[in-house]
Amino acid sequence: MRFGVFYELQLPKPWLPGDESRLFHEALDQVVLADSLGYDHAWEVEHHFLEEYSHSSAPEIFLAAAAARTKNIRVGHGIRQVIPNYNHPARTAEGIATLDIISNGRVDFGIGEGATRLELGAFKIPAREKRAMALEAAEQIANMLVLDPYPGFEGQYFSMPCRNIVPKPVQAPHPPMWMACTNRDTIKVAAQNGIGALAFSFLDPDEARAWADIYYGIIKSDACVPLGHSVNANIAMVSNFSLHHDRAEAIRRGHEGFEFFGYALNALVAHDTIPGRTNLWGEYIEKRGQRTEEIIDAMKRAERNASGIGTPDDMRAHLRAFQASGIDQVIFMQQAGRNKHADICASLELFAAEVMPEFKAEVAAREAKKAAELAPFIAAALKRKKWMTPLADADIPPVKASVAKAQVGG
Repeated sequence: MRFGVFYELQLPKPWLPGDESRLFHEALDQVVLADSLGYDHAWEVEHHFLEEYSHSSAPEIFLAAAAARTKNIRVGHGIRQVIPNYNHPARTAEGIATLDIISNGRVDFGIGEGATRLELGAFKIPAREKRAMALEAAEQIANMLVLDPYPGFEGQYFSMPCRNIVPKPVQAPHPPMWMACTNRDTIKVAAQNGIGALAFSFLDPDEARAWADIYYGIIKSDACVPLGHSVNANIAMVSNFSLHHDRAEAIRRGHEGFEFFGYALNALVAHDTIPGRTNLWGEYIEKRGQRTEEIIDAMKRAERNASGIGTPDDMRAHLRAFQASGIDQVIFMQQAGRNKHADICASLELFAAEVMPEFKAEVAAREAKKAAELAPFIAAALKRKKWMTPLADADIPPVKASVAKAQVGG
């Protein structure tokens, strides 16, 4: 099993001078620490106008900074908003390839579409068509990353002429593709398109197993027709993360932040919002009250806390349950609410020292066995794909000069 860290860049109100700058730089420091400790992935979202929930509106800049400061950890768009209204597909392809070069081939490319009225409404994206818009764009981004030149496209949601998109990525044929998944329907869509599932839902092991069974069942079936030029058959599951030798202290350090994460996400989808004035943190605290000590008292009577918050032994049991369910990567949501930078770093260090090594030791054998098992199914899926036909040299349309040629002797 592999491990990742995940960033929404949450910043609850009230905002004081320097808070945003501190938030970004502390997150970068955490990624650098995770790299030095042997974590596999650093994921960054893209959201717009979601104020306290996510200040990550330009993940390509954050990930480029992270790539420049690290050596081994993979840097992932988890996700990039690929609908043309957000980002033109050619610009996304250029950015992904550039980041892959800067990072020396360490990029993962997750695709998404947005879910809130704040985002969809601002960019004039019809909610009922957003999935189709995202998949159409994502397929063409993959083509742009590979084909030389890109033949051009006349689609339902965007069109562009023949152009050669440069640069090209380091990873061939292109960086691994993923898709944000929040329910069983989207896990099916990811599998049908041969792309990895970024499962941004907090699931118990039984539900995680159900998702994995659905996903890998489709990967092995005729229903899998790759969206990109390769198949990325992997499931990454998000998890809470706060670790301490004293379970009560782990809860004090982390539980409130993760509870706010869920509250804010639900509120942004289900509640009316006044831009610049809604105070999600204030609403959350008013409704929540002082519950942390009650939660600690309840957890004292439990044999373990299987939520990602607790002791190293709690975390070990939590991960073994996910591993048995067929999950390939666990992504730790450690930066949430008002969780403190020092506590996040301490959790990252404790996990790396006492939990990670035993799982790391199993990765090579587990992934080799999985690759051998899936190889014939992936080969069959790639044969089913309808490939965009490259242009012969004679068929590449010339682009006329902007200025007419001066006549000789004129």
